[in-house]
Amino acid sequence: MSVERATMAFAGFMVMLSLLLTATVHHNFVWLTLFVGANLFQSAFTGFCPASMLMRKFGMKTEAEQAMANTH
Repeated sequence: MSVERATMAFAGFMVMLSLLLTATVHHNFVWLTLFVGANLFQSAFTGFCPASMLMRKFGMKTEAEQAMANTH
C-alpha cells in the first residue's frame, strides 16, 4: 500500500472512529472529526500531512517510488 492510499485510509478510519466516540462516549469527540477534516483540507493545498510523514519514516513508499521500483 502506498503512503497516499494509507493516508486516505487512516483519515477515513479516524473520522469514523471520532463519530462513533461522539455518539457513544462524549459529544466533545466531534472536535477530533473537525481536526481530521481541517488537516485534510490544509493538506490538499500545502502538501503537508503529519500522518504521511510518519508513514514515510516507517518505510512506506509513495506511489511514484513504487512505480519506479516496478520498472527496474
